[in-house]
Amino acid sequence: MAAALLCGIGLLPWLSRTDPARTVLEARSAERDPAPDVLAAVRDELGLDAGPAHLLGQWLGGLVRGDAGHSWVSGGAVLPGVATAFGASLLLMAAALTVAVATAAAVCARTLVLGARRGLAGRRTGGAAAMLAALPEFLTASLLATVVGVQLGWLPALGWYGPRWLVLPALAIGLPTGALLGRMLDDALPGAFAEPWARAATARGVPGRRVARHALRRCLPGLLPNLGLFVVGLTGGAVAVEQIFDIPGLGRLTLQAALATGTLALVALAAAVGALARL
Repeated sequence: MAAALLCGIGLLPWLSRTDPARTVLEARSAERDPAPDVLAAVRDELGLDAGPAHLLGQWLGGLVRGDAGHSWVSGGAVLPGVATAFGASLLLMAAALTVAVATAAAVCARTLVLGARRGLAGRRTGGAAAMLAALPEFLTASLLATVVGVQLGWLPALGWYGPRWLVLPALAIGLPTGALLGRMLDDALPGAFAEPWARAATARGVPGRRVARHALRRCLPGLLPNLGLFVVGLTGGAVAVEQIFDIPGLGRLTLQAALATGTLALVALAAAVGALARL
């Protein structure tokens, strides 16, 4: 799937019948006039006349040797920049996952308390978690950057210089994911509390906290596949969030420099997370 995705992205200019030289020129400088001699110079520089199959094979051959080539847009070596951006994206995703777990815990905390007290009969499901889960990451990021970062000035809204610059991006990615996970877990918990083992444990005098803990463990295996999908989804949300908050991660690097290696790194990260969730 990763190979097919890379080939599809690499072949887009040819599949859409767009001149690849014009695509590269517009990525480098949108204001520059695409004169025939300028486009010819780009073709000669990048060897575009050799055809897409030759170019893709040449790049993949270099990738096997640890050489990811040079960016067609910036001209710089790809691998050092991708390695640095990969670390920033991993740190952002780890912080966002922490926020998501904390948000999910807050969403289902009331149900756990009511279940421990055997008071789920009058339980009402709140709509705040559903509203939060429906917000896309780019909209949450824009609101946080505008209100918290610019208008209130509580936290920095741009840059990547320390832990304080990590808070708003992590909230933008982690809050919707955590709300959705928490809502799914909140819907599954009443069924676990209603199972025969829970009623038998309560009849034997097992403390309510212990029953709630076992009910939570009972629901987690069914949630793990979805958790894997949501973590994979963080790689997609990070692209927009890194661009909004000016974070030098894989998402922004891939978006700005059109790096196939950045796409490959994102796909590999998503595949690794999916495999871990499956295990």
